[in-house]
Amino acid sequence: MIRVAVIGCGNISSQHIEAYLAFPERCKIVALVDIYPEKAQKRAEEFVPDAEIFDAHEALLGRDDIDLVSVCTPPYTHKEITVNFLKAGKNVILEKPMAASLEECDEIIKAQQESKQTLSVIAQNRFRTPIMKLKKTLDSGLIGDVVHAQVDSFWWRGHCYYDLWWRGTWEKEGGGCTLNHAVHHIDMLSWMMGLPQEITAVLGNTSHDNAEVEDLSVAILKYAGGALGQITSSVVHHGEKQQLIFQGKKARISAPWELYASRSKSNGFPEEDKEVEAEIQAYYDSLPEVPYTAHTGQIENVLTALENKTEPMIQGKDGKATLEIITAIYKAGSTGQPVKLPLAKDDPFYTTTGILAHAVHFYEKKTSIENFADEKISVGSDYKK
Repeated sequence: MIRVAVIGCGNISSQHIEAYLAFPERCKIVALVDIYPEKAQKRAEEFVPDAEIFDAHEALLGRDDIDLVSVCTPPYTHKEITVNFLKAGKNVILEKPMAASLEECDEIIKAQQESKQTLSVIAQNRFRTPIMKLKKTLDSGLIGDVVHAQVDSFWWRGHCYYDLWWRGTWEKEGGGCTLNHAVHHIDMLSWMMGLPQEITAVLGNTSHDNAEVEDLSVAILKYAGGALGQITSSVVHHGEKQQLIFQGKKARISAPWELYASRSKSNGFPEEDKEVEAEIQAYYDSLPEVPYTAHTGQIENVLTALENKTEPMIQGKDGKATLEIITAIYKAGSTGQPVKLPLAKDDPFYTTTGILAHAVHFYEKKTSIENFADEKISVGSDYKK
């Protein structure tokens, strides 16, 4: 039986708790931690009434009856809490984004390597059937070389969203929609396309004058093989429609799933290539469903890794790769210059202090609410039609 503690009992913690509860014969939540213990108590009453309640994660570091912790706290706390637990011999599932900077990512990875504990950074959309099937279809080569990738990370958040005390500042939240919303889609793009060679970007704050950070960004990515990518990150798009589209030399595919293949007429104009479409569709349809989806899928993968002493599907290097792209977008958008990847350790944007000193500030945060009502939140698309 794997004994679990959940650190941070805000909105996203319920996704972790419900995922663990899906495997009652494999794991048990024994502790809940939040600096506001009443929030931990509420989660206990909702899900795990026999869990112990704590107001600081340090209380659990010396416990030998905890095997795995889920870190669900704000981004600026991720490095300290994760490193502390790894050094204490605990395995860690870390919510996105991995950390506030690439330097902090490297510190976490070093702690994991030295402790030899398991670390997995949340990228739950990889455990959705449409996304897994899209990745395998891309890897099959059936659409040909990818020439263009389009990521629409469209979300909508009201003005008061950034009134919460830790949101809307570079110091506490680490960034805006590019980091904390599009991270999901940027992770999927990184998984499918790898690291680009160069990024150009523009940042804006169109609708939230209570935040230092961006609420809209547009980035252009150049890849080694000549492909281009574009990422729009937003919390100002009504309807929150989200998609990933890949244009190959033979066909286009996307999540939510759409397929179209063109071939050339004698004059160079397109006509539909139904034979290529049929081949791709048959392959896509042959791929299996994901047995456990989203957070439940990733947590099941980590439980299996711990039980079998294997590596989880998503590790620290994956979380860092995603943050590498996001950091390059912030550098490009702040400096107005293209950014080469990977970023060097002497780059001003490699460290948290460097980001604080050089990232563009749109507005000063003037409102600070301690807690919102515990209402249902939107957690993104399931990528089904």
